[in-house]
Amino acid sequence: MEIFNYQTHKIIQGDLLEVLPNEIANHSVDLIFVDPPYNIGKNFNGHKDKWATDEDYLNWCYNWIDMCINKLKPNGSMYIMTSTQFMPFFDIFIRKKMTILSRLVWYYDSSGVQAKNYYGSMYEPILFCVKNPNNYTFNVQDILVEAKTGAKRKLIDYRKNPPQLYNSEKVPGNVWEFARVRYRMDEYENHPTQKPIALLERIIKASSNAGDVILDPFSGTFTTSFVAKQLGRKSIGIELQENYVKIGLRRLQVADEYKGEKLQKEI
Repeated sequence: MEIFNYQTHKIIQGDLLEVLPNEIANHSVDLIFVDPPYNIGKNFNGHKDKWATDEDYLNWCYNWIDMCINKLKPNGSMYIMTSTQFMPFFDIFIRKKMTILSRLVWYYDSSGVQAKNYYGSMYEPILFCVKNPNNYTFNVQDILVEAKTGAKRKLIDYRKNPPQLYNSEKVPGNVWEFARVRYRMDEYENHPTQKPIALLERIIKASSNAGDVILDPFSGTFTTSFVAKQLGRKSIGIELQENYVKIGLRRLQVADEYKGEKLQKEI
């Protein structure tokens, strides 16, 4: 195990089953984003994402899911992903321990052939879970999107007195469309399952506040840490492979420059 500290951000190289119980205090984390291996045979820098049996995979997952829940503060939230075929098992396991507020679909288009003999998958499921349904962070104003009925058609809601235009903004629904990260995109890193900055921006803005601690136990390209730094949060990223840890260390430094560029564009 090796620990790197970069300002208010920590990168831990090691196995999460060892790191979680030994390096992170219980009830100390505000938000957890989990994007684990999906058990579908992806190649992570020479390490195949495939367990001997589905039961082996699920038992491994249940182990670290319990650990993650213990790390959350009483008002903490968790967003967790896996493949479409394993998400039902995650759902049933987690709903006994947390409240699942939303079952999200991250939808993306694809120019390639998905399948020839069945309907190919063009989405990945995400569970939005909270420890206490009466006490959790959800920053509505930070994640509003265009309400097309109100913004485009300028319809009037005659049910209100006096009648008013429909709202031009709304809270996003549970189907999110963000492009997948692909080769030659500005944010691309050499990783088979990199998640887009836009996806993490919505999650972190919605479910955390400035100064909160965000944990990503499968950091990969450290997009969670990258976005957390931009948004003034603290982060803990766990990653087993050295090559990906190096990406994380670099991206934390680059995050300062990226944030500066964005601020200049907004001005």
